[in-house]
Amino acid sequence: MSTDEVVLRKGVYRDSVTLMRISKTLSDLDGVEVAVVAMATPLNLDLARDLGFELPAADPADLLVAVRGERAEAAHAELDALLSANAPLAAASDSEQPPLTTRSAARRTEAGVVLVSVPGEHAYAEAVDAVEAGLSVMVFSDGVPVEQEIALKDLAAEKGVLVMGPDCGTAVISGVGLGFANVLRPGPVGIVAASGTGAQQLSCLLDLAGVGVSHVLGVGGRDLSPEVGGRSANRAIAMLDEDPATELIVLVSKQPPVRPAVPAKRFVEASADLTATAEHVLKELGRPVPEWPAWPAWAGRTVTGALRGIYSGGTLCAEAGGVAGTGTFVDYGDDAYTRGRPHPMIDPTLRLEALAAVAEGDVVLMDVVLGHGADPDPAASYAHAIARCPATVVVALIGSAGDPQDLHRQAAAFREAGAAVFTSNAQAARHARSLL
Repeated sequence: MSTDEVVLRKGVYRDSVTLMRISKTLSDLDGVEVAVVAMATPLNLDLARDLGFELPAADPADLLVAVRGERAEAAHAELDALLSANAPLAAASDSEQPPLTTRSAARRTEAGVVLVSVPGEHAYAEAVDAVEAGLSVMVFSDGVPVEQEIALKDLAAEKGVLVMGPDCGTAVISGVGLGFANVLRPGPVGIVAASGTGAQQLSCLLDLAGVGVSHVLGVGGRDLSPEVGGRSANRAIAMLDEDPATELIVLVSKQPPVRPAVPAKRFVEASADLTATAEHVLKELGRPVPEWPAWPAWAGRTVTGALRGIYSGGTLCAEAGGVAGTGTFVDYGDDAYTRGRPHPMIDPTLRLEALAAVAEGDVVLMDVVLGHGADPDPAASYAHAIARCPATVVVALIGSAGDPQDLHRQAAAFREAGAAVFTSNAQAARHARSLL
């Protein structure tokens, strides 16, 4: 018999990405219908109530655990193991008080970057602490007011540090990935990105061509807006201009209305076709342009319907729609779909529902993004649904050869399920269009 188990845990905090992954793990357990593990903010409480849970009075500092199913009570034991595995680092000694603020933690470390992943209404205070301590900061959180973003970036300019974000999902600094990040070889290309998945596609194509990156510096999707004025983009470009490991700088964005300063080094602005941009960068470096890896489907179905784009990355979705020139495209990574639930790069639920709803004869075009932070085995999540799908499925597989999911194994599994697979999103879109 299905039951609800709701518990509030005092004094337990984990960042939002960790809690999203824990929620998904619990939801996937046999006998569990739905699981919500989140900080008890008003938004998360409202989302839990919308799912039918009856909730006690809670404080935003409480950890909300709401589980429904035949094994709801047993799921709490699994939760303890997951929370322990993701516990924050302990103090250096039993007698040492753990740091209680970002600034006090910064005084105990030699780190140069702080990652902020807290509810948007609290992100500004934590980011200011980091900047005041003289550290650059990556603000993974979204929902930060634009006025706070401007004030934070102005403060960073005074302190000589960089603010990546808010809503910055991807960065790679000297080979260390933050947020959703691929495993990339070191190399001469520095990327400044107002688009996370756009930076991932470009850097992965370069990696497949044997060219690495020095740094990938995300600046947040709003940085190049007229209001923010490219404050972080200009700072990031200047930093890469001074970096001896960087020979060429690429700016990735969604048609920015604000033009950033042009550096002294070779500079490329990404076009709407990121594959074309990767090929342009290779030519600038005097490197050959390879045949981008692709795995055609075993056999095609009869196409009589429409093109449906089922995406997790906003820039990839926009690129595919522009290249295909037809069809209906939905970005399930948009804030409208991710409020209070894991990003589709982590949780396939929404896109599995969309796959099940397409009509026979349609063509489905979807992205699958590999790397740290993403689904550890996306083929296992999607292959069965693709094999049962009445439509023809084309997959844009965004990843590097070094990613933990194993690019070639993922491609083989998707192809075995009946999908055509491309490492270039633009080529995937052209192939989907040709099927029509």
